[in-house]
Amino acid sequence: MIGDGGAAKFLIDKLEAEQMLKKEEFIELLDGFDGAFDEYLAQKARAAKQEHYGANVYLRGLIEFTSWCKNDCLYCGIRAGNKNAQRYRLSHEEILKCCRQGHALGFRTFVLQGGEDPFFNDDLMCAIVRSIRLEFEDCAITLSLGERSRQSYQRLFDAGADRYLLRHETANFKHYGALHPKTMSLEKRMRCLWELKEIGYQVGCGFMVESPGQTSECIAEDLMFIKRLEPQMVGIGPFIPHKDTAFAKCRAGTLEKTLMLISVLRLMLPKALLPATTALGSISPLGRELGILHGANVLMPNLSPVGVRKKYMLYDNKICTGEEAAECRRCLQSRMEKIGCSTEPARGDAVGFDRLKALV
Repeated sequence: MIGDGGAAKFLIDKLEAEQMLKKEEFIELLDGFDGAFDEYLAQKARAAKQEHYGANVYLRGLIEFTSWCKNDCLYCGIRAGNKNAQRYRLSHEEILKCCRQGHALGFRTFVLQGGEDPFFNDDLMCAIVRSIRLEFEDCAITLSLGERSRQSYQRLFDAGADRYLLRHETANFKHYGALHPKTMSLEKRMRCLWELKEIGYQVGCGFMVESPGQTSECIAEDLMFIKRLEPQMVGIGPFIPHKDTAFAKCRAGTLEKTLMLISVLRLMLPKALLPATTALGSISPLGRELGILHGANVLMPNLSPVGVRKKYMLYDNKICTGEEAAECRRCLQSRMEKIGCSTEPARGDAVGFDRLKALV
């Protein structure tokens, strides 16, 4: 059993060497991990990150451009059924203004994230992407718009988008059904991810840690799916309940389990881009620093207008809703310097990814 220190070390070493474990080994590691080998695992993860990315931490300018969503995911604060949610949409020009501000601050990746809002159809989104691409040729454009058709993904890619984030949330069908309405399916979510990869995007998936109903078997299945997909990005963060959802009284995910899984993912995918998420910083004052020290190498400060940030409330007690972009940028740079990392202005593409090769 993993309670035996030798067994824990064996599984960590095996993961480092083979970049994968069997399902039952993942479950054993997850069930028995008590923190005694946290630093050993974190050191392995830091070494893997150092090999491919050095001390670099890449900043992504996050633009949360719409809080409207057609879906009714049970855990989400901007779910369609939440009558208390505050709704807004940024205009084309407002989005460009956010990019201009971010570019002046040194950001070279913009992440356009929103609910699944039918208002932002293909014509409008392609026009926005083309405008950003024309004005900021040196920047990467990342989209996080949810499930769309393959044709839509292709049009957005052709317009100039580089990356696409689509959390799969869980690879266990029963668990997926417990978190989502019957109108949504895990089959479709996974199909979208494979289509994005086939088109040539740098693809990101991910899941919430310790979401309601999640078991060690669920997480093991997540890890195995992620390894099959081989995404360029994986975003995980602790589940944090929202007061206006069915899971309002559920326990939040823990810092310890999230950090452990960041390290596991780094050993599984040494070249991946792994964010230390805002959610991680929301459950611990040093959550993002600890995430970086456990193998993450991306931060996503908010470029959205301060006036709308509190309206994009996916979960309760979200941090950085009142900071100006420049203030947030300086704060994160200082925080990273204190732990020996640098935030150099760069696109920060995944090591080994070649968009032209992906198109062949």
